[in-house]
Amino acid sequence: MHCIHCNKRITGRSDKLYCDAYCKSAYHHEKKQEKESQTFFKKVDLQLKTNRKILKHLNVEGFSTVRKETLLEKGFNPKFFTHYWKNKKGDVYLFCYDFGFLSIKQNGLDKYLLVQWQSYMES
Repeated sequence: MHCIHCNKRITGRSDKLYCDAYCKSAYHHEKKQEKESQTFFKKVDLQLKTNRKILKHLNVEGFSTVRKETLLEKGFNPKFFTHYWKNKKGDVYLFCYDFGFLSIKQNGLDKYLLVQWQSYMES
């Protein structure tokens, strides 16, 4: 039998999994870290997909303006995006895959200008 953490030969009971208490603790700590890491990435991925779905649903024409509160009420989180694009005026559009948004003020209201990725944005 060998320790499932360090692969050192185990002596003693035939059902023993670890060579000592340190290996047992280290093994379980690594498993917990791995699980938490996967959970974090799943949450990020889910939020990115949610953001894209909301942007796509509200941007049927490929270019529209929506109140910020409307997006937030639907579960949109502007802190999650995949990439950005900066236009010649210096405006920075944040994108969730192929749908983007720009925070603007219009008539004293916080809004987002919604756009769809275009080929000219690649350069």
